[in-house]
Amino acid sequence: MRSSFLLVSLLSLALTVSLPAQEAPSPGGPPPPSDAPPPAADSTDAPTLNVNVNLVNLYFSARDKEGFVTNLAKSDCSLTEDKVPQTIKNLTREHSLPLTIGILLDTSGSQQQVLPLEQESGATFLRDVLTPKDEAFLISFDINVDLLADYTNRASEIKRALDKATINTGATYGSVTGNGEPRGTLLFDAVYLAAHDKLSQEAGRKVLVLLTDGGDQGSQETLKTATEAAQKANAIIYVILIADRSAYDGSINLSDFGSRDMARLTADTGGRLINVGHNGQKLEDAFNQIKDDLRTEYLASYTPTNPKADGTFRKIELTCGKDLKIDTRKGYYAISSEDTQ
Repeated sequence: MRSSFLLVSLLSLALTVSLPAQEAPSPGGPPPPSDAPPPAADSTDAPTLNVNVNLVNLYFSARDKEGFVTNLAKSDCSLTEDKVPQTIKNLTREHSLPLTIGILLDTSGSQQQVLPLEQESGATFLRDVLTPKDEAFLISFDINVDLLADYTNRASEIKRALDKATINTGATYGSVTGNGEPRGTLLFDAVYLAAHDKLSQEAGRKVLVLLTDGGDQGSQETLKTATEAAQKANAIIYVILIADRSAYDGSINLSDFGSRDMARLTADTGGRLINVGHNGQKLEDAFNQIKDDLRTEYLASYTPTNPKADGTFRKIELTCGKDLKIDTRKGYYAISSEDTQ
């Protein structure tokens, strides 16, 4: 299934070898008073060489009742990892780091009437956000997952690809996945591929923006594996919940359809779920909210007290005052430097 489209990942392993320096006696110094070996204290007091110290970077935004808070200092915040207090080394406003944005466009039949709105608002969003040092790519997903536009810093290239996107209505019938499930909307597969194959090797800030009704059908990946891929890539996921109401019967409440999984996906990666129904103005407002997030983002860095790179998931809790809502990822995987992310 994951060969729905071929994404070439470049694996670069940086191996750093540190050799401990040893001090030799000075040839011009006085002779030793005896032939006895140096006291044991000389060796026990020698400095210890620490290797593989991992710095955890945590992007977050802070809001109160009035809006975004942009004047936080390191002393305003506290952080725990698996309920163990950590020391925040740095806390800075970060809007200058390179930004990589993946737009994931639902092109299944349920999006027939809202696709033009998505094409217009998505192109405007990228035009306003992308700078020469940033990159974006575009993926569509329906019964297939397709890379419509690879990395570029030109919003016009993404716009051309967006304009060419079409609805695939050959979805549910006569087409099955390897596990026998009907193929309809491979949402979780798209998230996994975008995070694992596209973002895991990128540096700086990484964001996925999903335009979808939130429903998945037929993916080999699950909500859990898609979320893990995003967390390992340190990618923030925003979901704009949008749907064509005419594609559903009256028994379906669009405010609930697909929203539970999408709420978990966004909360666990530090993003947000924004429900716009099928309203064009609300869609523009949703993109503006994401832009505001990116412009008011902080970066907190710390060295965890648990240095083991054992691949386990570490839960993070960040607070900056009881009246502030903090949007950040719920944790990270302690992966060694030899592992790919």
